[in-house]
Amino acid sequence: MSKPVVAIVGRPNVGKSTLFNALAGEKISIVKDTPGVTRDRIYADVTWLDKTFTMIDTGGIEPDSSDIILSQMREQAQIAIDTADVIIFITDVHQGLVDSDAKVADMLRRSGKPVVLVVNKVDSIQKFMMDVYEFYNLGIGEPIPISAANRMGLGDMLDEVAKHFPEDADTEEDDEIPRIAIVGKPNVGKSSLVNKLLGEDRVIVSDIAGTTRDAVDTRVKWQGKDYIFIDTAGLRRKGKVKEEIERYSVIRTVTAVERADVVIVMIDASEGVTEQDAKIAGIAHERGKGVIIAVNKWDAIEKNDKTIYKHTNRIREVLAYMPYAELVFISAKTGLRISRMFETIDAVIENQTLRIQTGVLNEILSEAVAMQQPPSDKGKRLKIYYMTQVAVKPPTFVIFVNDKELMHFSYTRYLENKIRDAFGFAGTSLKFIIRERGEKE
Repeated sequence: MSKPVVAIVGRPNVGKSTLFNALAGEKISIVKDTPGVTRDRIYADVTWLDKTFTMIDTGGIEPDSSDIILSQMREQAQIAIDTADVIIFITDVHQGLVDSDAKVADMLRRSGKPVVLVVNKVDSIQKFMMDVYEFYNLGIGEPIPISAANRMGLGDMLDEVAKHFPEDADTEEDDEIPRIAIVGKPNVGKSSLVNKLLGEDRVIVSDIAGTTRDAVDTRVKWQGKDYIFIDTAGLRRKGKVKEEIERYSVIRTVTAVERADVVIVMIDASEGVTEQDAKIAGIAHERGKGVIIAVNKWDAIEKNDKTIYKHTNRIREVLAYMPYAELVFISAKTGLRISRMFETIDAVIENQTLRIQTGVLNEILSEAVAMQQPPSDKGKRLKIYYMTQVAVKPPTFVIFVNDKELMHFSYTRYLENKIRDAFGFAGTSLKFIIRERGEKE
């Protein structure tokens, strides 16, 4: 089940970042060792009671006049409407109700998306409650008083946000259909790939209602099997600053990846793999999705017997943090190796949902430990008791040990390689949770 997406919209200085940071806490989900993962924290995972969601900060506004503030707020609201399941609209009790709040509220109301109206900086209910009521005038529901800085009222707000999360409404049938997100830099050929898939006679297209005007979900039938492709190609806003477009595409990529089982990262063969590609691939890696690197426009480059090795090595070098990713060399224009791509998708989905019996895992474990002794520190040696698989998508393993501190990253990596040697798991990351014996499940 993909996580719901919640976006925060609001004027400058009403406390968007304060709220974002209060919710994301220190446990912010940006992984330090993934190269190229966005440094400015655009998104974070938040858990409230039994629900986890992805929170998105739609962007800062550089205030220099009220017109610019309004147009940038509209832009933010549009990003939120396009990508989020629930929108938090944050206002400021000290500044009161402002004209641009009302205009953005209209836009949010018309979108039909659920909006939770939040009034920030209410550090005393007694003192400010009359001022909070004023925000009823926006006509988007009951204002919830909070103080992001003092962390007051956040629980009530999150309860309200969680009410709007889609019930697992994906009918079983739809849930069974693999979802594939196609991501990559602009102009790399994402749309032409989708069009190629649709242009074939054997592909039956049905547009799925309720998708936004940008991210189109397309149902594709290939050799009797259904797939849903999530296309993020609609990113063409004229006259936008490069940073904004980049931020927007990161947000779009995060939301598409969040909803997918397998992510196809498209790279332009004529350009080779770039830093931006690494950033985009990093998002899929961080979210534990199945990953296929599709090198597109392969028909258009001069080749000799070494070309494919050169390209492969370069990609493996830049994306060294995801050696498991599958590579396919395709041409969206001519349809070269498209069927190979579908075979790869099927294989990756199978690996993403593969379950290994505990008995078998522990045989591999004891063999691995026999071959390479676990590390020790100050005379204390790491003991590994047993290992069991607790989840799929991505396959997740819990390893029980005597002392977590002794379990070095490199030894976990060694065990991962042993598991991969045995079961392949091509195309999917593996997740390891280290627990000390006696720790609560």
